[in-house]
Amino acid sequence: MTRRRLLWRIFPAFVAVTLLSLLVLVWFAARSMRGFYLDETRLNLQTRTRILTALVADRWRDIAHDEWGRLAKEADARVTLVEPTGRVLNDSDKDPAVMDNHADRPEIIDALKTGTGWSVRYSQTLQKEMLYVAAPMREDNASVAVLRLSIPLKSVGEALGEVYWQVALGALAVAVLSAVASLLVSRRLSRPLEDLKRGAERFAAGDLSHKLVIRDSEEFVALAEALNVMASRLDRRIVDVTEKNNEREAILSSMVEGVLAVDADECVISANETCGRMLGVDLGAVRGKAIQEVVRNTDLQLFLGRTLTEGAPIEADITLRDEGDTREFKAHGAPLRGSDGRQIGAVVVLNDVTNLRRLERVRRDFVANVSHELRTPITSIKGFAENLRDGTISDPEKAKRFLGIIVRQSDRLNAIIEDLLLLADVERFSDARGPRMEDFRLIDVLKEAVEDCAVAAPEGSNDVRVECDPDLAMRGNPVLVVQAIANLVNNAIKYSPADSPVSVEAATVDGHVEIRVADRGPGIEREELPRLFERFYRVDKARSRKLGGTGLGLAIVKHIVEAHGGTVSVESTPGEGSTFTIRLPRS
Repeated sequence: MTRRRLLWRIFPAFVAVTLLSLLVLVWFAARSMRGFYLDETRLNLQTRTRILTALVADRWRDIAHDEWGRLAKEADARVTLVEPTGRVLNDSDKDPAVMDNHADRPEIIDALKTGTGWSVRYSQTLQKEMLYVAAPMREDNASVAVLRLSIPLKSVGEALGEVYWQVALGALAVAVLSAVASLLVSRRLSRPLEDLKRGAERFAAGDLSHKLVIRDSEEFVALAEALNVMASRLDRRIVDVTEKNNEREAILSSMVEGVLAVDADECVISANETCGRMLGVDLGAVRGKAIQEVVRNTDLQLFLGRTLTEGAPIEADITLRDEGDTREFKAHGAPLRGSDGRQIGAVVVLNDVTNLRRLERVRRDFVANVSHELRTPITSIKGFAENLRDGTISDPEKAKRFLGIIVRQSDRLNAIIEDLLLLADVERFSDARGPRMEDFRLIDVLKEAVEDCAVAAPEGSNDVRVECDPDLAMRGNPVLVVQAIANLVNNAIKYSPADSPVSVEAATVDGHVEIRVADRGPGIEREELPRLFERFYRVDKARSRKLGGTGLGLAIVKHIVEAHGGTVSVESTPGEGSTFTIRLPRS
């Protein structure tokens, strides 16, 4: 259906009403003027009829036909003389002999009955519409003849035509003025509505601060004020909703837990960024999709199905595997309900417990390793002490050998405890504000670490070469850096063949200090490298214990480096040796 502007609905209606009113008015005016003119003409004709009747009352029988023609001209009308029987005695325009009997003419009948008569009708004799007026001629109170005057109505029509034309021109002028006035009124009525429409469109576009200003009728002003109040309330409502949404999004974005909401059909309603990272999906592309399309994990799908089915909070452990990477989650599910209390979906909170599970395993392994490492020297010390108590002390040679073993196992036990205490101190630095920092020359720290290793190394051991710019300086804790480098150098000396060189190099790379400790030892298999820095992890357990290692040296190195904000890595080739690299910030 075609829609038109209000202006073009009101204006044609106004014009139509005006034209209809003018037509009715003109029609009534024409009828009134015609009636008035006919009445005036009839009265005038009646007067002339009475006058002519009086003039010919005494001699009407003797008047010749030509005389009647002269009288008709003087009366400016057709004159007809009729007997009461209807026979035409004389006529100014026609031969009476050929004229019909006029006894049935209305004006003749009325004149004989009432003394005067008139009618407007079509004349068969003259073939035109005529106005007839008749009056009786009396003798001795008896009607002896009827004198009738008539004039054609054409003259009346011509006289009225000019009047009609003037009335039509006036009506046309009134119609034009009315149309202009209607257009102005229509525009005046439609303009406030157009202003209201434009204001509503601005409201719909989001410009709720715009105010409608309408200075017109009370109704339009009230409507504009109502729209302004509505826009103001809607603006406040939108601001409140937006703030709440922002708060909710901020809360969800800042959560370390992943939050996933689905509807009753298991289609994704919402998810926070953490959930997207956990599941490895793009949040913008998954909304509205089924969870089976988003995450192809049976555990999560079954968990969501249980949450929707049971309608009560539940918990479960979920494992996600992606390209060899295994991640463990603690899932909490709860039904999602609408304002009417009806369940419309489910909400799942995923807590990544991968690191927690790993730390639990590390803790269990650490306790087992510590127990194992401490049990060996303690068992040895207890066994040889019992032998001495049971009588071996009386044999000087055995007693001396047993006491030597006890001393060595005590030293090993002491070394394990000292390394554990050192590792605890380094971890405390990493978790708190960090170790005390100062500026120092790196060459001095490298030489000190090499000298400490040389004191503990047997004679004829490996040659340790140090290469470092004497002016290279950095900021850190020199004592801890010495400990870390000493542990690496000590391992290199222990596991390298006799007389094979060990190199310690330091240089600046990309604004960081890199310290490399390389040996020509047996090397480490590739699969062993990821666990090399774990506590008590040994590649060759028998040889490590034989060389007096505690299994904590590389773990201590890792924590010292991390306390300085650096990293440690290893490159190794079996049969060719290993290279440990410490990367520390200069400041």
